[in-house]
Amino acid sequence: MNTESRSRLVPVTKWNQYHPWPSIGGIRHLIAHKQEKKCEQIFVKAGGRWLIDEQAFFSWVYSSKGVQNVK
Repeated sequence: MNTESRSRLVPVTKWNQYHPWPSIGGIRHLIAHKQEKKCEQIFVKAGGRWLIDEQAFFSWVYSSKGVQNVK
């Protein structure tokens, strides 16, 4: 796999070092309700740690119903 096409996996606890939103509490809520929110593809569990696929997260945010792109 080409390294340029891979998305960065960010540990949940470090998410706010890279992005101001959502909060870690908000992310934990998504993890707890990932099936009903239809966001299972965002999260990866490795070695007991939850990681967020950054590219999958933002794709999910922009494709979710109710999300508006305000210009």
